[in-house]
Order: sequence, then C-alpha cells, then structure tokens
Amino acid sequence: MSALTGYSRLLVSAAILLTLAACSTTDIAEIEEPTVAPMTGQTNDPAPGFENVKAGSEEDFILNIGRRTYFTQDSATLDPVAKATLDKQATWLNSNPQWLVKLQGFADDSGSGSAMTTLSQRRADAVMAYLVSRGVDVSRVWAKGYGNDREVRDCTSRSCKVQNRRVVTNLRTQHDSV
Repeated sequence: MSALTGYSRLLVSAAILLTLAACSTTDIAEIEEPTVAPMTGQTNDPAPGFENVKAGSEEDFILNIGRRTYFTQDSATLDPVAKATLDKQATWLNSNPQWLVKLQGFADDSGSGSAMTTLSQRRADAVMAYLVSRGVDVSRVWAKGYGNDREVRDCTSRSCKVQNRRVVTNLRTQHDSV
C-alpha cells in the first residue's frame, strides 16, 4: 500500500510538472500588474492628520526637525548624531527668528541629585553653545538643568535610561523663568 501511495504521488507530481511546462511565458506576461506606487517610506505628503501643519510653527519644529538631543551616561559631550540634530535646529531657528528657545537639560539616576542637576545643566549649556555657534542669537536662548526630576521613564535597563539623558529644545514666544 505504501508503494502504491508513493507511486501515486509521483504520478501527481509529474502531471503538475507537465501542466506547468505547457504554460507559456506569454500567458504569464499578459497578467496585468497593479499600478501602485512602491512603498519606500519616502514621500513629500504629510502624514494623515498633519496636512495643516504650517511651516515655521511649533508643530513644524517638533515633527520635521526634532527637539530632543541625547547624551551618553555621565557626559555632556555632543556626539555626531546630536550635532546633526542641532544643525537642523539651528537652520530652522535662524529661518524663524520669531521664536525664543528654552533648553531643558535632564539626566538619569546614575548619581546624586546635585551631581545630576549639574550634569543636566552642562548638557543644556552645551546645546546652547552649539546653537549659538551656528548663528542662533544668544539673546533668544536660555538653559535650565532639571537633573533627574523629570524622567521620561522610571526604569533600570540601560536602553531605557538613555531616554532620560537628554536636552529638550522648547520654543517660546517670550522669556520665562528658568
């Protein structure tokens, strides 16, 4: 019985191969492909819900430029990724001089409260110095370090803590208290 089953499978396989061989390539070519644009992720159209974002607005800055700069643990040094973000911010800010900028520095919980406040202030100052070096008027910018008082997430994993090591660039229409 098992030999007959194996023989039957062989015959079915052969029949399928003969049927496929009988198909010509022109039959396949005649099938119309749908005319859909490739999904590359690259488009000039805004995402749904963001069609009315005006150039030069706070929403434009947040969505198209980015307002967070990240740091490595216990460091206030700007790496190439941070500098690329800040270059975009500086270009945008120089094109939109109506905005003032409050830089808020933050740290994780890897040290004492006073050490984290000092580090977060150094981070905010580093971002401020970089933006000013790229032409943003110093009178438009101020910085405040908040230490680890305003964590994005309270967590223990290294990949999570990196979210707390940041400076957030906030747009303002007038100076507020640091």
